[in-house]
Amino acid sequence: MTIKAGDVIPSVTLKYLTDAGMQEISTDTLFKGRKVVLFAVPGAFTPVCSARHLPGFVQHAEDFKAKGVAQIVCLAVNDPFVMKAWGQDQKVGDAVFLLPDGNGALTRELGLELDASGHGLGTRAQRFALVAEDGVVTSLAVDKPGTFELTSAEAILKAV
Repeated sequence: MTIKAGDVIPSVTLKYLTDAGMQEISTDTLFKGRKVVLFAVPGAFTPVCSARHLPGFVQHAEDFKAKGVAQIVCLAVNDPFVMKAWGQDQKVGDAVFLLPDGNGALTRELGLELDASGHGLGTRAQRFALVAEDGVVTSLAVDKPGTFELTSAEAILKAV
């Protein structure tokens, strides 16, 4: 079942890579007591994700902060090493937290999986974006496969 406005973000612990090594973070910690924008891409280094989706959120990071967003999180069903390399390649800095969902656990719990096995990519995240306050989803947008309309930074800025 797909998460919807009014639902609580599921409790999942994920691993990410920093210069100090592998770290863990729970969604409980990530979302507790603050407004967070979480957007997901089907894959790091893929064309639309790299050329438009992630760069839009990096470019508008200050606009989101001005609207009370404490953190922007980009989720992808990729491993921590790929996500770290993608962040460096895209010069993300601290604007967006790149969160690997290596095993697809959070994506599955959200009910937002995408079967990309026809493209040799296995199970990935659908292209989606949500706003959550204190762990409760206040808005959710999901693009149809192959489109990029509802989840751009500009569209989500209107929902914040």
